[in-house]
Amino acid sequence: MSEYAMSYNNSEEPKPGDLIEILRTGYRHWALYLGKGYVVHLAPPCETGGATASSIVSVYCEKAMIKKERLCDVVGNSQYRINNKYDKKYDPLPVNMILKNAKEAIGKEVPYDLMSQNCEHFVTGLRYNIEKSEQVDFAKEAVGTAAGVLGVIGIAGAIAYMFLKNKRHEEK
Repeated sequence: MSEYAMSYNNSEEPKPGDLIEILRTGYRHWALYLGKGYVVHLAPPCETGGATASSIVSVYCEKAMIKKERLCDVVGNSQYRINNKYDKKYDPLPVNMILKNAKEAIGKEVPYDLMSQNCEHFVTGLRYNIEKSEQVDFAKEAVGTAAGVLGVIGIAGAIAYMFLKNKRHEEK
């Protein structure tokens, strides 16, 4: 088992207001713990509770429902962990405010966009009043790096092509 996977611990008891990171195939789903075994999370209608690989189809959804569900139902067979990852960078809102805002949002249909309004943005917005998604930041960085590498390779290829073409012309 990898070191990252070992850091998931389904036995740790979350506290109200905690962020819950759920390990899915290819991505992480996020929820906010309400207490008494319940979470609130952003659920695109094409994503089913407790789903794993099939949940990736949420990339095609434009709307999502804010749902209150049992943590065990949302997690299904996946692993999860408490991950209040921005607590050292941002002050969490008071727990009573986090829970009030979360409960007021339940049942609402909201716009969903993988890059700007996903489940991670939703729960970080509730806890810190700042919507962030490390998954999206990482993906953008990876795409930017890949584009940069491909650009360098393309430029190098173009220079090599021009050099070879010029050399052939000189040999004639």
